[in-house]
Amino acid sequence: MTGRRRAVLIAGPTASGKSALALAMAQEQGGIVVNADAMQIYDTLQVVTARPSDGEMAMAEHRLYGTVPAATRFSTGQWLAAVRAIIDDADPERVLIFVGGTGLYFDALLNGFADIPEIPATLTLQVQQEIQALDGAQRLALLRQEDPATAARLKVADPQRLVRAVAVKRATGRMLSSFQDEISAGMLADFLRVDRMVLDPDRAVLRERIARRFEAMFAGGAVEEVKALLALDLDPSLPVMKAIGVREIGDWLDGVVGRDEAIALATIATQQYAKRQRTWFRNRFGDWPRRGLAGG
Repeated sequence: MTGRRRAVLIAGPTASGKSALALAMAQEQGGIVVNADAMQIYDTLQVVTARPSDGEMAMAEHRLYGTVPAATRFSTGQWLAAVRAIIDDADPERVLIFVGGTGLYFDALLNGFADIPEIPATLTLQVQQEIQALDGAQRLALLRQEDPATAARLKVADPQRLVRAVAVKRATGRMLSSFQDEISAGMLADFLRVDRMVLDPDRAVLRERIARRFEAMFAGGAVEEVKALLALDLDPSLPVMKAIGVREIGDWLDGVVGRDEAIALATIATQQYAKRQRTWFRNRFGDWPRRGLAGG
């Protein structure tokens, strides 16, 4: 019954007020807020990842927030599968409000996604070392040997794409091109209406909001969350371990940096992340309507 459905997609950089806007819309329209942020999917770090509070989530139905254990590697393909379950289960009269800062999630939702298995970092490093001594012609020859379809598409085997194609082939036994040929259709193709927007606040205002927010996080439970996360003794390569604030607060707990320096470093890292998000949205969602700062 997708033909009657409506969806709203709210993208934007961190601290732009996306969650507050989504909540207001959900309350006004009786909608369901669906998380499209790769960090807010994990448990343990509610404050650090700026996940909506328990009180906010009680004000309207929220899905896919804090539902995945921190020890898990949650892929875009898994997120899409979870979204499919929500679409299939929800009342088709209720608007689905997708909100977050992970551009790849929105892109996959709209345009489909090639669900390529995660490749071990050790294998990727091995391939990188293997091709270091190869010139352009030799790289292209290797790519033709491992994945002729990808070689035909690329024409020039730049190192990054060569490493990706070779690593995928050796890890899975399948060519990268075969995965890319299986891109599924976007999940919202049959929806009656899909509204899209990118929150694009003034850069100076956003920087100030980021600075104030991390100060509040530090005093509002972020330290306790990082302590709990570090106590799990997880693989440092896991996505949740790379959340901004984990390393900075961890270094403060270890006495490596002072409190003010930890806050400053986390603030700078968040501002840099916001800049990368803005660039991604500008390049990939340039035709989406822009709006300024959302409240909250």
